[in-house]
Amino acid sequence: MSILMKTVRISGFRGLRNIEVELEQTTVLTGMNNSGKTSFLKALQLALGNRLFLSQDDFYIQGNEISEKIIIDLLIIPVDQDGKQSIEFSEDWETLLTTNRIRTDELGNSFVPLRTIITFDPIKNSYKTQQTILQTWPNFEAEDKTSWFQSENGKEMSFRCDEIPFFYVDAKRDILEDIKLKSSYLGKMLSKIEYSEEAVKEIEAQIKALNETAVSSSAILSTIKTTLKELDSAMDSHSEGIEITPFTKKLRDLSKGLSIYYTDQKDSFSMEYHGMGTRSWSSLLTLKSFISLLNNNAVKNNSPFFPVLAIEEPEAHLHPNAQKKLYGQINSIAGQKIISTHSPYIAAVADLKQIRNFYKGEAVHCGKIKTEQLTPEDIRKINRQVINTRGEIFFSKLLVCFEGETEEQALPILAQNYFGKNPVELGIDFVGVGGFGNYLPFLKFAEDLNIPWIIFSDNDQQGKVKKDVQRTLKKIYGTEIDLDSLSNVIFLNHECDFEKYLIDSGFIEETKLAITKLHSDNYLEEQIKTKDGTKKDRIKTQETCNTCKQNIYTDILRDYSGDEGLKAALYDCMTLQKTQFGPVIAEEIINSGKEMPPKIIELFNKIRTALSSKEAS
Repeated sequence: MSILMKTVRISGFRGLRNIEVELEQTTVLTGMNNSGKTSFLKALQLALGNRLFLSQDDFYIQGNEISEKIIIDLLIIPVDQDGKQSIEFSEDWETLLTTNRIRTDELGNSFVPLRTIITFDPIKNSYKTQQTILQTWPNFEAEDKTSWFQSENGKEMSFRCDEIPFFYVDAKRDILEDIKLKSSYLGKMLSKIEYSEEAVKEIEAQIKALNETAVSSSAILSTIKTTLKELDSAMDSHSEGIEITPFTKKLRDLSKGLSIYYTDQKDSFSMEYHGMGTRSWSSLLTLKSFISLLNNNAVKNNSPFFPVLAIEEPEAHLHPNAQKKLYGQINSIAGQKIISTHSPYIAAVADLKQIRNFYKGEAVHCGKIKTEQLTPEDIRKINRQVINTRGEIFFSKLLVCFEGETEEQALPILAQNYFGKNPVELGIDFVGVGGFGNYLPFLKFAEDLNIPWIIFSDNDQQGKVKKDVQRTLKKIYGTEIDLDSLSNVIFLNHECDFEKYLIDSGFIEETKLAITKLHSDNYLEEQIKTKDGTKKDRIKTQETCNTCKQNIYTDILRDYSGDEGLKAALYDCMTLQKTQFGPVIAEEIINSGKEMPPKIIELFNKIRTALSSKEAS
């Protein structure tokens, strides 16, 4: 049995006014830059590690008011070998934590509620840290500032123990710097190297013989040694002579000249000649080695051991496959790991339940995908349709979801013209969900992770699309939703998909120009001549066959005559090559000088409002 830091609550630290985050044995923090991921890791460092970095800038500021205190609460629980919560701490952990720190809830479950309070003393110009064990674990309300942190502090009691060490690994790591610093994890390991007396004598004898061979085999070193012997006469000394040691003389000095070589295929190169990716990766692996040594010592001494690791951007300088492999290596380290990342590849290989997304709106929020509410098929769809193909939306300010390929190609171009900036710069992701009925995994993902979203949907004669969107939203919110009351759901005109809507909005000439650019001047005329009157579809009638009693189907033929026939021909040409057609029609709409279609303007206005609201916050 072991323990787990299950929940963290933070108030008044940097941009974190009031936040609660539930953790797993390995937790992956995603979200845009400046959304609070690093602040969260630093708050853990305040509670469990080094506090020397603290300054006045670390206190939460809102307007002209500065928070008077920083509060960090940690909920520590017992878990079994599978990571599931146990009722009681094991005997060794109970002894270490002590019974006066352990609390019991109404169900009989044991827990330790640790509170860390940091205040600034203006008279002493220093920071005061107080740690207490709460009497209970109060309820959390994200929008209620008088909730959890107004509870009684409980008994003051320090919470620092070697059995729960905290390791903070920032993004600026380098194995070459680790070799130089005694305070690095590699440096600490090298300083603890021990040999038996017999081994010391044997190795130092080998080093001595190696030095003598190296000097005697070199004319230059031999000459230098002979010449330096003249020091005896110059200094009137009777020393035992001069020694030149190309290799260190004493075993205790062996680590001072330590070099690490990495063999790439056939050649071996010092780490100095490798890129930052290899050096950064190596630095993380030395931490893994360090923790492994500590864990082995704990096992030998039959004592509890639970390290907590906070790791920033492990993906730095690494290619995608290396990032995935590194995640697996970190995940296998003993203890609890909290990883902040901007890598969709790391997020993709993590379990859905491990992901926590930080989103900065009016305040910083942390979302998680509620996997316990999902079926295995729901989880499969989110992994396959969203994460594996759209990993960038972990870091989005706003998702715009729609059904088709034309929208996916055309809307970003139209948006860049409308906003004067590339949608990527604005943090907007335009996402084609792959057709009718596929909104659920995307909206569930966005809703759980607190990412704002907009639906820009087709509309059909039977109302099937609206009903599907309504069913999807009911699954997400658990109740019937009035679509007319939602400002973030836009439907095109009745019986329109995106292509038909553009034609009905008066962009006939622009559509003709786009078709000509994609094909030839005569392409439209040839299509009309070739396909007019041909079979387009089959529909079921109400009539039944006298013999088999089944409904009779009738063919629907193409009719390209008159103005409506021209529109039908244009529509058929557009839908034949949607992916190619989208960018071309978007450019023609822009070049026309006309105002964009009303529904597209409505969409862009809603995007502007959503972004303005976020920036204002």
